[in-house]
Order: sequence, then C-alpha cells, then structure tokens
Amino acid sequence: MQTLYWFTRDLRLHDNAALLAASRSDMLLCVYVVDPRWFTPGPFHCKTMGEHRWRFLWQSLMALERSLRLQGQRLHIAFGQPEKVIPELVSDYRIGRVIASRMPGTREARQWRHIRDCLPNTLCQQFETLSLYTEASLPMALEALPGSFSQFRKQVERAEEYHPESLRLRTVTALPPPPGFPEDNRGDCPPIPEPGHRTPFTGGEAAGLARLHDFLFISHNVARYKEARNALDDADAYSMISPWLANGSLSVREVAQALAEYERQHVKNDSTYWLWFELLWREYFHWYAHRHGADLFRRDGVQQKKHSASFYPHRFKAWCAGNTEYPLVNAAMNQLRKTGYISNRSRQIVASVLLNELELDWRYGAAWFEEQLVDYDVASNYGNWQYLAGVGADPRGHRQFNIRKQAEQFDPEGEFVTRWGGDASQPVGLHLVDAADWPV
Repeated sequence: MQTLYWFTRDLRLHDNAALLAASRSDMLLCVYVVDPRWFTPGPFHCKTMGEHRWRFLWQSLMALERSLRLQGQRLHIAFGQPEKVIPELVSDYRIGRVIASRMPGTREARQWRHIRDCLPNTLCQQFETLSLYTEASLPMALEALPGSFSQFRKQVERAEEYHPESLRLRTVTALPPPPGFPEDNRGDCPPIPEPGHRTPFTGGEAAGLARLHDFLFISHNVARYKEARNALDDADAYSMISPWLANGSLSVREVAQALAEYERQHVKNDSTYWLWFELLWREYFHWYAHRHGADLFRRDGVQQKKHSASFYPHRFKAWCAGNTEYPLVNAAMNQLRKTGYISNRSRQIVASVLLNELELDWRYGAAWFEEQLVDYDVASNYGNWQYLAGVGADPRGHRQFNIRKQAEQFDPEGEFVTRWGGDASQPVGLHLVDAADWPV
C-alpha cells in the first residue's frame, strides 16, 4: 500500500504511533503543510503564528527532515491549505491511505473531515500521539469527563494501569521509501525571522530530548521544581520542555517515563510529583478540548456564564505592548514579545489584569498568547484562559490576583521589572476622553 503521512503536532520519530502505522507500507510520502492563513490576523486582531513560533517550528521541521533522510526518506513541505494540498497529493501519487495524528481543536477537526470527505475511496486513519492515554484507555468515557481537574486526577491516580511505568514506547527504526523525491513549494513560505533576543529554545526532536535529560539527570533541577517554579525569570526553575511538547518534537509519554526512571534512580519527592501533576493538567485539558469542542472558544465558555462583550481597543493595545499602569505586567509582556516565552506565574498575572483591571474579553488574551507563545497548545491555552476567566473548568469560578502583592512576593527588589523595562514612560490609563475610543 502507498501511504501519505501528514505530520502536524507530532514532529518526531520516537513514540509516534501514527508514524509507526504509516511505516507498514510499500511506499511512504511524508508531508507537512504550512498554512498561509496562519500568518494573517484573525477575528481578534492576532495571527495564529507569530515570529517566535514560526522560527521554532521551522527549526523543528528542518531537524525532522534530517532525521528522515537518515531513514532514506525526506519531508515534503507544502505551502497551502491542508484541505486542498492533501487531496491533490493523494491524486498525484495514487495514495491508498492517509494517516495523521488526532488533534484537539475545531479547526483541526474540520480540516480532517473535509479531507476525508474529499477522499471517499482512500483509507483515512487518525492515531492519538499527543497524549499520555488514548481515549479508549481513559478511566472514564469522554462524555463523562469530570468538570474539574481534581476529579480527573483522582480517577487516573487510583488506577495502577495509568502509572507511567505501564506506558509502552516504541520508536520507528525503519521507513519505506518515498515516491522519488518530489519537489515541494517550501520556498513560498514566509522568511524565518532572526531572533531579536537570546532564546533558550532550538526546535527539533534531539533538542527536546536533550532538554528533558538535562532537567532530570544532569542538573537535577526537577528535585527542586515545586519550590522554584514560581520564579518570574529563571531558566533553571522551570522544566521548559513545553515548546517541544507543543509541536510534538517531544512525546509526553517519554517525559512521564523519564520522570519515573528519575524517581527510581535518584529521588521521589513533592517536586518530582509536581511535574507529573502538571503533565496530568495538560492531559486533562487535551481531553477537555475534545469533550467540549467549539465551547472551548466561546466567550461564555463551557459553563455558559454571561460576560460583558465590551472591548476597549486602547487597553488591549497597551496590554500587548507592555504599556499599562502595572510595571510587573509590562515587564512580562515585554519579555513575551521579545522571546516568545514567559513563566507560568507571569501568565497568570497578566491574564488576571486583562480580565479584571482592564475588563477585556478573555478571548483577546488567548489569541495574543496563541500568536506569541513558542509553546502554544490549543487545549492548554484556551483551557487555562477559560479557567482564569471563571467560565471553564475551575469550580471556584472567577479568580483575581492582587498585583501589588504579586510584585512584593515574586519581584521584591524590582529586578524583573528593571530587566524587561516594565516602567512605561507614558502608560495608557483605563479611560480616554476621545469618543472614537468608546468601547465596541
């Protein structure tokens, strides 16, 4: 059988069930599609793909191509809309089977349905490669997914078969040949921007595995993770594996097994458990996105709680630009724009200000994070924003941070604010007198 494998958020050879299935073919065409719609502003005035994400993604694709060439394969990079590109390639190369990873997100689901409908005589298969567990192996039906993370975690942890040691990882060691080396149109893709600031992230499977190994077995920073993780700007305090997890250069199952191995070899404490705890949060939001579909992106959320629809353009612009009345927020937003990354604590602080002090629709914040964050993950991003806005998985409802106390606790000397230029020279206030800036 001749197979087309559509790479999406699974840019790796290790622990990739979809690629493993595709390897059982006579011929294999490996494809990645760069969608031009990623680079144009959407309904919330933000792009899907900002420069940091695009640079990291391209690095990851080039690393994947090098790995595939060692297997006698290559990566066909197409610039176009997947729902058009994939059927055209199927026709051109007489493909009998299309394989891809199953992804959360309504846009992704819609694209897959369109491709499948366009190819009624082609076997179209999806495999679950982004999560710890498959839907079939969850301890509950997807329709019965608990409304809170705590309930989900307890059900998972009560069952021994859901421990990391029970996960079976298999790595592709051989791939069938491609149909020659067909030319692609990767040259039409947007140019790769040079980083304007030093970044700790280089895309690719090898880089992701190296970061995981360093965090666990070289620096042993995982053993201090729970105490250090709330630092605002300390690379040694965080695992920083999320970018590679987000585009699938690193398997979450690989992370779970490496963590279990570290606990066997070295120490098992509250900090090592906290990394597992956060992997479960990621898992919960993954299935939460599958369970709730379009409700993940609606203003009133999965809880259908009515919220104000007002939008203050000058407030949103000031928040994005780091030009608000709140130096701590400005510093974090400046760091985000310059590097594509901010700490979990910073994300909560800036989100709280957008929701509460600036009184803005949470979806604008989620869209800005989608454009900027190098570790953007649709389920975790929108799930967390709904959580903080009080319209999602948080049983306590709306959450608000005291910004002054956050600054006193996490930046008492003002070092973070100084480092990232948080003291705006002319901060934009909440209210403007120009009638043209009335809320819309």
